[in-house]
Amino acid sequence: MADYKVKDIKLHAEGEQAVYLSELRMPTLLKIRSKFSERKPLEGLVIGACLHVTRETAALVRTLRKGGAEVSLCASNPLSTQDDVAALLANEGFRVYAWRGNDAEYYDCIRRVLDTKPDILIDDGADLIVTTHKERKNLLGKVIGAQEETTTGINRLIIMDRQKTLRLPVIAVNNARVKMMFDNRYGTGQGVVSVIRALNLLFAGKTAVVAGYGWCSKGMAMRAKGLGANVIITEVDAVRALEATMDGYRVMPMREAVKEADMIFTATGCKDVVREEHFKLMKDKAVLANLGHFNVEISVSDLECLAVKKKSILEFVEEYEMKDGRKFYLIAEGRLANLVTSGGHPAEIMDMSFSVQALASEWLAKHRKGLKVKVYGVPSDIEDEVARTKLSSMGMRIDSLTKEQRTYVESFEIGT
Repeated sequence: MADYKVKDIKLHAEGEQAVYLSELRMPTLLKIRSKFSERKPLEGLVIGACLHVTRETAALVRTLRKGGAEVSLCASNPLSTQDDVAALLANEGFRVYAWRGNDAEYYDCIRRVLDTKPDILIDDGADLIVTTHKERKNLLGKVIGAQEETTTGINRLIIMDRQKTLRLPVIAVNNARVKMMFDNRYGTGQGVVSVIRALNLLFAGKTAVVAGYGWCSKGMAMRAKGLGANVIITEVDAVRALEATMDGYRVMPMREAVKEADMIFTATGCKDVVREEHFKLMKDKAVLANLGHFNVEISVSDLECLAVKKKSILEFVEEYEMKDGRKFYLIAEGRLANLVTSGGHPAEIMDMSFSVQALASEWLAKHRKGLKVKVYGVPSDIEDEVARTKLSSMGMRIDSLTKEQRTYVESFEIGT
């Protein structure tokens, strides 16, 4: 009997249709799947994954299975699971422990994935990897290596490595150019429309505050501006603040920005980006949406303490009323707004990110005997393969260096 825990296994037919539509737009991953079916590079391996259980994730785990792996899966966020997709994967025999709204048993589901004694870990936020280090030290000698696909997760693992507590080789999938430049900027960037989905809110003429100016925030600022909003950037990094200024945005501290904000977006990887001091100054009817991995960027606890009244007005929208009558609107409990209110990143974006994940799994399996305990970058040949395959699927071609050009760029001797 299949081992799973999902909301309703009967939803699998709906999940099949959703995944079908996504896979139509994931040609890079499907080409890798075809190669995996022939080569079986993951034969005999168990892969444990902690990811957002979406239709695109289903395409990844199907690909890993075609490569010969046995895959177990749990959700990396309590509200991001698409229940029909979880049902589909359970129906196909995957070990799946995920359902939308799973707060209480979140870490129990991670433990159930670890119960399968995985050889490779695929993580989103580093909860799976950190739990292995804290609670399942007996697995550290068995696990070949791990992958992490978020900025937040990579930061946690770099700290572990610096403090000499990391015990596994880890590939920083998030730092691959074909992931970060596209998934973070265009995927998360397009996530600003989650506010449109939740509230049907007009952007044109509104003031949108975007916290930070990393890749995710650059994307959000670009999309908000494209929708007609006046965009303000807040930053703690002087260089990024200067970059935002030269990109044409106003830059100011959050204390000043909230006085003008009709909507506020966060994706910084830090906590309390919007907190009590800001709520006290915030403009009436401001909308708050977080697109960072953890629900710590907007201090919901501060908001709860200050509010005299709270009510749910729409699905995934909570209204908080202050003593003076001002009202604020929080999207998705401060969790990942784009994944909660809609389907998350478009399939065309996840086609690249999950292609990197699949090929990184193959790389770990191939190099298992020579790996050191550290955070690795994604090998350049993997990035090149993904980018070239993606371009080909789009009907695009690029130039190649001539022999003379290659000699020139690889030599120091040719000068003025």
